Amino acid sequence: MPIIETIPNVSEGRRPEVVEQLVAAVRATPRVRLLDYSSDPSHNRSVLTMVGDGLSLKQAILTLYETALPLIDLRTQRGEHPPVGAVDVVPFVPIEGVTMADCVALARDVAEAVAVRFGIPVYLYEEASANPARRNLEDIRRGQFEGLPEKMSSPEWTPDFGPSQRHETAGASVIG
Repeated sequence: MPIIETIPNVSEGRRPEVVEQLVAAVRATPRVRLLDYSSDPSHNRSVLTMVGDGLSLKQAILTLYETALPLIDLRTQRGEHPPVGAVDVVPFVPIEGVTMADCVALARDVAEAVAVRFGIPVYLYEEASANPARRNLEDIRRGQFEGLPEKMSSPEWTPDFGPSQRHETAGASVIG
């Protein structure tokens, strides 16, 4: 069976009850194994690590968004790590029986599904990005949630998927 790892970063690290809901949603996804998760209250951020096949991970990530979006409002979120999104970054890593090209295809598929289903602008990064100016995560992050409206008003910063304005409470996401 092919194995892909994903390490989504979520903009919540201070409310354990919210983090537990996110973790429970991922754990309930068939054929996905949650390897680890950790929260950092000072950064107000949690990182989940999970593995599975592409289809199962896509379902887990969509379930993560579905669970996180009603619970995380970036207009009031504060921490040492300023995010661009409620579900901030979602990287896919080839582990066994898959290639980077497979992970790029999965990243694009998940990005489109997130944009369509949740109305969130999504930027592709690293290998998944077709835009050399947006391969580096730090370049995409610059300005964070608060700076997204100005950044997104520029044609160079039209998202790869989704609307050309930030989601009111969830910002934008970066997937790669």
